[in-house]
Amino acid sequence: MYRIGIDVGGTFTDFTMIDEAAGAVQFHKVPSTPHDPSEAIERGIAELLRDHGVAPADVAHVGHGTTVATNLIIERKGAAVGLITTQGFRDILEIGRQTRPHLFDYSVTKPPVLVPRAHRIEVPERLDAQGHVVTPLDEAAVRRAAQAFRAAGLEAVTVCFLHAYRNPAHEQRARAIVEDVMPGAYVSLSSEVLPEFREYERLSTTVLNAAVGPRMARYLDRFMARVAELGIAPRPYTIHSNGGLMSAAAVRQYPVRTCLSGPAAGVVGAAAVGRAIGRPDLVTFDVGGTSTDVSLISAGRPLFTSNRQVAGYPVKTPMVDIHVIGAGGGSIAWRDDAGSLKVGPHSAGAVPGPVGYARGGTEPTITDAEITLQRLNPVALLKGRMPVDLAGARRVIAEQVAAPLGIPLEDAAEGIIRIANANMSRAIRAVSTERGYDLSRFALYAYGGAGPLHAVEVAEECGIPVVIVPQEPGTMCARGILLTDISFDFVRSEISLADGAGWEGVVSAFTQLRGEAQAWLEAEHVAPHSQRLHYAIDARYDGQNFEVQVPMEAIDGDKLASFLAAFEAEHAREYGYQVPGRAVQIINCRVQAVGKVIKAPLAPARAGGTLAQALQGKREVYHGRAHGWRLTPVYDRDQLWAGLRIDGPAVIEEMSSTTVLGPTHHAEVDTYGNLIVTVAGGQREPVPTINASQETQEGEHVH
Repeated sequence: MYRIGIDVGGTFTDFTMIDEAAGAVQFHKVPSTPHDPSEAIERGIAELLRDHGVAPADVAHVGHGTTVATNLIIERKGAAVGLITTQGFRDILEIGRQTRPHLFDYSVTKPPVLVPRAHRIEVPERLDAQGHVVTPLDEAAVRRAAQAFRAAGLEAVTVCFLHAYRNPAHEQRARAIVEDVMPGAYVSLSSEVLPEFREYERLSTTVLNAAVGPRMARYLDRFMARVAELGIAPRPYTIHSNGGLMSAAAVRQYPVRTCLSGPAAGVVGAAAVGRAIGRPDLVTFDVGGTSTDVSLISAGRPLFTSNRQVAGYPVKTPMVDIHVIGAGGGSIAWRDDAGSLKVGPHSAGAVPGPVGYARGGTEPTITDAEITLQRLNPVALLKGRMPVDLAGARRVIAEQVAAPLGIPLEDAAEGIIRIANANMSRAIRAVSTERGYDLSRFALYAYGGAGPLHAVEVAEECGIPVVIVPQEPGTMCARGILLTDISFDFVRSEISLADGAGWEGVVSAFTQLRGEAQAWLEAEHVAPHSQRLHYAIDARYDGQNFEVQVPMEAIDGDKLASFLAAFEAEHAREYGYQVPGRAVQIINCRVQAVGKVIKAPLAPARAGGTLAQALQGKREVYHGRAHGWRLTPVYDRDQLWAGLRIDGPAVIEEMSSTTVLGPTHHAEVDTYGNLIVTVAGGQREPVPTINASQETQEGEHVH
């Protein structure tokens, strides 16, 4: 049987197919179809099955990552939403928090409010902070609000009442009334989407959920219909922002949880591969066409957060902690008012794209700099399927960068790359050294179409001694989807001091959450032996404003002392200090429900080949001012077998990416086909020799 992972990107839709029995992996790419992403999915699956002689009936699993929700938020193309809220709280969505995106830059403003004031309607009702009814719900007012929304032609409604995270009864009754007045409307309740305190973040997240809900539901219907028409019986899953898979039904109810769908898959895949090859501590480095996504994996587990913004809007749902900057292959080089060279964050995108792609681009980009220095193939990319315009790339760098700055062409192109590398390095330090992690014990896991191009130089700048480049790094997110379990996060605010009485409430809250999690796993048809529950508590010192998350192995009546010790350690790691004797306040209780899925075995790479077999030729490549132009061997990654060593300078090309080694670097191919690169000054790393049957944590096989 076969498992297919799909990652829908802005430029390409990537596919990975794994044979469950043999562990053999196949990769594929097709151009994305932004008007209807399911078209590219259908085409790609059909081509993948045809090219490798696989019958649709032999496909046992389909998982996919999508940017539909993210794009709807960024482009502000979501559904028109109406808001029903507690009397007196109509303008919370507009007031927000009294913080500026950039304190001293008055040209930077907040994004427009997603719900116009005319569509924000207050109704009489009130709960206190314990969830007790102070003012009963005015059902007639709710009905009038729904009638007004229907008359305005709205297709989505958000219901967010004060303290509904404590008691959802008023919100649930309001939904029943809205659905009676507006049959078919998409209704989101804050008590279901985000049952946590902090009303602004809860409201913002719920409004976003309602805004993307209708179009996400229509997209899912088309996607599932196209997969079924191909003859594939299993219902597809979608990866969400916390790195787990959700069924289509769950995505329909909580589409806001897919905002980091694709990038999360790459981090999860990197963690799984890292554990399998004995590299549990990684910095993931995913460079695409418009952005660079970095994250940190410690002891084999990604870090998570529940405080993020998407296009300036707070999204407070559990997600993999990914730091995103506007630096990708299409990022544009430009000069500021003082004449200094800048790179990004604006991008040429897929259309028109870099000048070197010959699709109508007119501005210099990072990709044009790479082509100019011939680090990228100056003739064609994607195994010859995408022609490259070397003359155009050189011309735009010369005319718009080199000539205005009065510097040679090579210095201009190298300057663009070095500025991009500096921006990427800052992003890496933001998720590592700024949080107390020593980068010298981590490896840089480089993927995405442009990740391996920059990885070695970025690693040197950050003091990271080793770079790992997986096979076909441009399809890593699609591959990561096949290394992902079914999961969902449950949360409940339980604000109390961490003392005897408060801990009793915490134990009670976890008992209820545990029941909800187990019921959800059963509804997802997860067998009992495949079910896992993970616990965490958000807590802070009494008087603080923000909390840290403390993982717990178990929650019961005698775990208070263990929790307090774990909190002190986590607070010291996060903030660098402790406050002995200060009371600790518990804020949120969290349970992650996990359904383990079968993963294909890690297949070893071929061994016994020679470098001569992999050599495609040589070309002049510029390796910086220190080394200049050097005649550089170019190798075919597909022909680099396990155990081979490649000394720099070298260029290693494959369908989805290119890896550049400088004169002071070398790489070795490990047992599973990963490139293990030792950067300048680093110690030579032994090639891991892990048995192909070795199992990762919890006993699963991974690829």
